[in-house]
This record gives sequence, C-alpha cells and structure tokens, in this order.
Amino acid sequence: MIKKKVKMKKGEACCTSNSSCGGCGYFLGFIGAAIYYITTATGFWNGVLGILKAAIWPVFVVFELLAHIGA
Repeated sequence: MIKKKVKMKKGEACCTSNSSCGGCGYFLGFIGAAIYYITTATGFWNGVLGILKAAIWPVFVVFELLAHIGA
C-alpha cells in the first residue's frame, strides 16, 4: 500500500482526534484542584484565590518536581 504525502499549507495545524486527551486531563485536574482549594478556603476571597490557583496548578507541579530533583 502506497501512502500519499500531504502538503500542509502555511499556518495550517496538524491535529488528530487522538490529541484531545491532554485537554481532558487538564480539565479534570482543574476541577479537582478547584474543589480542593474551595473546600479549604476560609473566606470568599480565599475561594476566589483558590480558583485562580486551580487554573495554574501545573506550574506548582513543575516547580515542585524541579525542586525535588535539584535542578
């Protein structure tokens, strides 16, 4: 079986249906982090701060990982 080469136009994205799992995992992580931060909040503004922290939770994970390996 011969496969044809497909030329992509400039600015065209190359995405497949299999690439959506990262977004799903991030969304589930966001929901879990939001629930955690909101339930541990002691006031309204701490809950708002918890939502913001939930949006950037991967930053905390990468920071702690790099600190753990001594980079």
